[in-house]
Amino acid sequence: MLTGSCLCGGVTFTATATAKDPAACHCTQCRKQSGHIWASVQVPLSAFEMQGDVRWFEASDTAKRGFCPTCGSSLFWKSHAEDEIGVAMGALDAPTGLTLTRHIFTQDKGDYYQIPPAQDPDA
Repeated sequence: MLTGSCLCGGVTFTATATAKDPAACHCTQCRKQSGHIWASVQVPLSAFEMQGDVRWFEASDTAKRGFCPTCGSSLFWKSHAEDEIGVAMGALDAPTGLTLTRHIFTQDKGDYYQIPPAQDPDA
């Protein structure tokens, strides 16, 4: 089971299923939303529960992003076509038992950092 919250504690969440696909996304939208890269895990909606006021922003026609309206913490990414939710790894309470397994959209990464070639699928 995973638990977590936003910075101010106004939004809390619990995931009772095994989280999958820990990934760091380097796309432009994720970088602009989070301030750097977006590291998240996927959790089935059927095993996910959140409490508190979450605001949603639709950055595209395919997905929305959830954040705390009080402290601004970026918390969730939800595709309209899937029954899973992406949860920010930085919002999870430790220990998580998770390890990033891949980097995605590395061709869109910022020019201010490097990804080690062994971790960059586009290298």
